[in-house]
Amino acid sequence: MFDQDILSRAQLIIDAATARAIRIATAESCTGGLIAGALTEIPGSSRVLDRSFITYSNNAKAEMVGVKVDRLLAFGAVSAEVATDMANGAVKHSDADLALSVTGIAGPDGATPQKPVGLVFMALAGKRGTIDVKAFQFEDYGRSAIRLGTVSTALQMILDQLPRFQP
Repeated sequence: MFDQDILSRAQLIIDAATARAIRIATAESCTGGLIAGALTEIPGSSRVLDRSFITYSNNAKAEMVGVKVDRLLAFGAVSAEVATDMANGAVKHSDADLALSVTGIAGPDGATPQKPVGLVFMALAGKRGTIDVKAFQFEDYGRSAIRLGTVSTALQMILDQLPRFQP
């Protein structure tokens, strides 16, 4: 299911996080658990992955990771603000040291002129708060390509922060 690039990144995360005893959680919307799925393809992932919240609906974002309804209404589910709240909420509602969130529009529906298909926001948070939040615009080569591109980019985002992360 996952290509070698994704599996290599997942392996590097599992190795680095295991060496530093860092636990990870994900809060995933448009990827529907694929990031956690990529991590669990790697033997030994149980030492690293604490849990994954699949928060596809706005209700799930509010109930599972504590995104405030007024924030969802003000900024929309696909926003830096909601991605940040999702990552912070995933840390708060887990035993993880580091949490990654993704929320975006994989298409083919749901886009607006301000939020086109392929727009994805990702955030990383630790127990001390938000570490990073970024927007990405993936080419619209179809739903699967956007979702897998998001997985690959999200894993790289974790890899980029792990060496500097202080639990």
